Amino acid sequence: MKNSILSILAFAMLMVSCKKDEKLAADQSSGNKATVYYNGDIITMEGKTPTYAEAIVVKDGKVLFVGNQAEAMKQAGSGHIMVDLKGKTMLPAFLDAHSHFLNVGFTASVANLLPPPDGPGADFASIINAVNQYKNSEDGKTMLKKFGWILGNGYDDSQLKEADHPKAADLDKISTTEPVVIVHQSGHLGVLNSYAMKTLGINKDTKDPVGGKYRRNADGTPNGVLEEGAFFAVLFPILGKGDAEANSIFIDKALVEYAKNGYLTVQEGRATLQQMSQLQDGANSKKFYLDIVSYPDVALGVEKIMKSPYYSPTHHYKNKYRIGGVKLTLDGSPQGKTAWLSHPYHIPPAGEKADYKGQGVMTDQQADDYVALAFKNKWQLLCHTNGDAAIDQYLKAIDLAEKKYNYPDHRTVLIHGQTLRKDQIPELVRLKVIPSLFPMHTFYWGDWHAQSVLGHPRADYISPMRDAIDAGLITTSHHDAPVTFPNSMRVLDATVNRVTRSGKILGPNQRITPYEGLKTLTEWAAIQYFEENSKGTLTKGKLADLVILDKNPLKINSMDINTIQILESIKEGKTIFKK
Repeated sequence: MKNSILSILAFAMLMVSCKKDEKLAADQSSGNKATVYYNGDIITMEGKTPTYAEAIVVKDGKVLFVGNQAEAMKQAGSGHIMVDLKGKTMLPAFLDAHSHFLNVGFTASVANLLPPPDGPGADFASIINAVNQYKNSEDGKTMLKKFGWILGNGYDDSQLKEADHPKAADLDKISTTEPVVIVHQSGHLGVLNSYAMKTLGINKDTKDPVGGKYRRNADGTPNGVLEEGAFFAVLFPILGKGDAEANSIFIDKALVEYAKNGYLTVQEGRATLQQMSQLQDGANSKKFYLDIVSYPDVALGVEKIMKSPYYSPTHHYKNKYRIGGVKLTLDGSPQGKTAWLSHPYHIPPAGEKADYKGQGVMTDQQADDYVALAFKNKWQLLCHTNGDAAIDQYLKAIDLAEKKYNYPDHRTVLIHGQTLRKDQIPELVRLKVIPSLFPMHTFYWGDWHAQSVLGHPRADYISPMRDAIDAGLITTSHHDAPVTFPNSMRVLDATVNRVTRSGKILGPNQRITPYEGLKTLTEWAAIQYFEENSKGTLTKGKLADLVILDKNPLKINSMDINTIQILESIKEGKTIFKK
């Protein structure tokens, strides 16, 4: 009874945070009755080519039957519930191959500085205006009170009119008496106002930290732009200030964002120790109605965390939460020009020489040691590697660890792999690495990569999905929220079409079919999570994790995929989102 009341209260709170045309549906448990879905395009996602079923039967949170409608009604038994799909499309719910769950809730609570069409951030003036409006809003006042900072997220120098980062002097127009920080859309850089730098003691004499950098004016004084480790040293302590109330708000907002996009298995892809505590509190209080899988940052010291009852070597959930393994980060962001490349950037960042290639986060020995730690303990390892030099470092470390510890079914994941080279793909095959690529870059930063970051032909090969799949690799596609919104149809669109903001097709030879694109979000993503026996296809005995779309991605013009809407998300037979 107590759990039922808590569930009702949780859904009531979440409904308030949804848009007017969206809602989280009430718990529609049908008791022991079966539900038959029929009269739609039901795509099972089984096999190499599309397979359709006339009907699917759901009972007790699982798929009871998939097949023809007459047999479905027999299998459903007496008193079953019939749901007419009215020609809409049903398929397995999506599994989030990589993102940052808690940060999605956090960024939903700060000023939105994303460039159009996702936000107002078109130039410095619009950023300053957006933050000034935000700081006087209820969210702005609440966040300042709880965290002590005026916060904004999502500016992107590649899309700003000035084609540059705002500086401390610009943010001083927001406040000279309160600290201000705005986060780059990549999450790997940020900008502070002068008051924040003074408070933190960042000045001309401050040395760049290992794995980070303070960008500077001509006279050597920091200009407010922080890269990588220098930025994380500011951001992570801010995130750690959240109290129980703030953390609860972030979780609620994040759950809504994923549910309304059909992602019912969600990742916290680089958790700090503080965030791991927040997730465990959320699980203990049974807040989660989606499956959450976290990967703590292995560089923070995780041996104690991995002894948690929420870590399951057999990949089982407790209160819809589990620790899936660990996360390693070896470089930065290509659009922010901090990724570690083997050849120089097409146009180096301001102040850098023509041979600038970005930088790694750690030495080869450190990388080898962290990968070895994961293999020794049989922890699944996810590794952020955008640049091909970072990928080289990662593959070498995996090779050494596998030879030493013989971890055959490790399902180690290459996260992002933006500049993955063609000659590295056979190594992924040999080492049984799963590439989780980021083709959304083709839309958001494709033009920028071609013009400034990589130039042609390197930009055309970014996130080479076609070659990875043709090599026989299980391959997934992700959104890296909050770098972008967890928009499943934008992910599918970019993976299939590779169309830039300006309408160009970037690397047409690396496009894949819509069915393959759906595979990257369903069956193949389930394999990445070691959950192919319970998720990813509409198969008898698997969880009834389902999503209903207004159009069939396999039957419409592929260029219209990004217009598809998620109508309903169903977790283990219960509707958790309905539009």
